[in-house]
Amino acid sequence: MDVAFTINPLGLEGLGSTLTSLIRNCRETSNLDLWFFCSDCKKSHKSIIEDLLKNENFKGRSNYIDFNAKEIFGHLRSLHGDWTSYGRLLIPDYIKSDVVLYLDADLIILIDVLVLIGFDFGGKYLAAVPGGKVKYALERNFFINSLKVSPEVDYFNAGVLLMNLPQWRTDEIQCKWKDIAMEYPNDLLAVDQTLLNAVCKGAFAHLPPNFNTAWCPGDSKPSNAEDSILHFVGSPKPWDVFGKTLHQGYDTWKEYNTPGWNNEFNGMTWNKMARTWKIKNSIFIKMKEKYAQGN
Repeated sequence: MDVAFTINPLGLEGLGSTLTSLIRNCRETSNLDLWFFCSDCKKSHKSIIEDLLKNENFKGRSNYIDFNAKEIFGHLRSLHGDWTSYGRLLIPDYIKSDVVLYLDADLIILIDVLVLIGFDFGGKYLAAVPGGKVKYALERNFFINSLKVSPEVDYFNAGVLLMNLPQWRTDEIQCKWKDIAMEYPNDLLAVDQTLLNAVCKGAFAHLPPNFNTAWCPGDSKPSNAEDSILHFVGSPKPWDVFGKTLHQGYDTWKEYNTPGWNNEFNGMTWNKMARTWKIKNSIFIKMKEKYAQGN
């Protein structure tokens, strides 16, 4: 099974626990081919990933694709000044296998992903976990008013995707998302997630709900956590500044965050300070909520 990630230096903070949990909960890692789509990553970053894979006794293969996120996608709306997540749209251009599992780098994977081998797409080019209806999405006005999508159409979070690449190519999805991006570059409030939902318009295969279980800061541990792919959605993440205090998933994340990875990537850096400033409103809101609950 091919498994793909998009990463940049800041995203490496969460990647370690994602990889460790993926490997430790996979019955046969020799069946995994890992693909890292890297923007602004150094050779040393890749070496540290390789060290983690070796230390976790990973028996599969690893591949690295370098791309310049800003150069390729800088004409589109960014997420806090970052275009790295658009890199998952490059997967069909580089991976020649039929099926690819895409994973965000802010997950804890407590199930064996190999159970997805042989998944029935039902003729669809993409599978994801439905996360609600378009009428509740951040970009609902764009979908409903500009694209004329029904408010009742299913919407998905793009943190876990299973891609049916032959069907993707048959349906010319690369051309379709590029057309939407060209026409609406400033309307992509959830960046490439908006694009993917815009192309699908609800026509995607459904993964089991436990394959993308949201865990928001301030929320208690999900009831099905031990049999899930846990997704740290929102900010702050457990590894962010104040994450230990504000995110109840901190201990779960820490369990899979190896000491070596922690020493390399979880210290204070200029990038981390810049991110803290960008998410300061979220931190403040969660602090207020925590204070109110405590009183």
